[in-house]
Amino acid sequence: MSLQAFALILLAGLIHAGWNIAAKKAGGDARFAFFSSALLIIVWAPLAWWVGHDVVPHWGWQPWALVAASGVLHLFYYVILLRGYRHADLTVVYPLARGSGPLMSSLFAIAVLGEEISRLGVLGIVGVVLGVFLIAGGPGLFRQRRDAAQQQRLYHGLLYGVVTGIFIAAYTVVDGYGVKVLLLSPILIDYLGSCLRVVLLAPVIVRNVAEAKALWWQQWRWALLVAVVSPIAYVLVLFAMQSAPISHVAPAREVSMLFAALIGGHLLKEGDRMVRIGGAVLIAVGVTALALG
Repeated sequence: MSLQAFALILLAGLIHAGWNIAAKKAGGDARFAFFSSALLIIVWAPLAWWVGHDVVPHWGWQPWALVAASGVLHLFYYVILLRGYRHADLTVVYPLARGSGPLMSSLFAIAVLGEEISRLGVLGIVGVVLGVFLIAGGPGLFRQRRDAAQQQRLYHGLLYGVVTGIFIAAYTVVDGYGVKVLLLSPILIDYLGSCLRVVLLAPVIVRNVAEAKALWWQQWRWALLVAVVSPIAYVLVLFAMQSAPISHVAPAREVSMLFAALIGGHLLKEGDRMVRIGGAVLIAVGVTALALG
């Protein structure tokens, strides 16, 4: 991987952790996903037009099919992630979301496809499992019973983190195919996918317009922040994919876990901060070892 690609991924990781902290602070649901996606379309329209006005009219069915698949996968990812943030801590949901996808892909390849794994890969699996164990409470799980509400919050975080990770793995493959094989612009994949999300989420707004208006006035600042910075993070990753293998880019992105654990844990004042930071580090290292192994 080139130094330029690594720098893009590092910057993307910091930005990605930042907008996830903003989304957590907003406490929104599918309507927040609509607000931020709609604002994204408005803010980034000039750039999207500049990049795509000569290109998009000549697209065949394959680019449109890929954009549609990407948009749907990102929609499920975003809505499930927001639900997780409403019901659990960011320092639980975020590392699991980022680390569970590569782990499940590796286990599936070994158990179902019969692929072999190196010692480094085995160590990577152990690292991810130990990281999840620390985030879930570590040795404290065996020493004391948690409050019922706290236990429920933890279970929600584990569940939503893993499900989000499945969709992250799926859209990473789809979007990677778009930029590397179909040679589509990362900007257009992200922008047109956002347009599709707005269309698909519109019924959520129409169902109760008065409530949606009230939420808009509460959340529009956070939605605008997410709309402005979230495309930058992902487009930087897609640009990195153009010059580096997806198998290297995907695990390198997990540096965002460290930023989220360090910055988010401090700003949001979530519990078990140091243990969860340790878990995030183990997951990030484990995912990297899986990719290299």
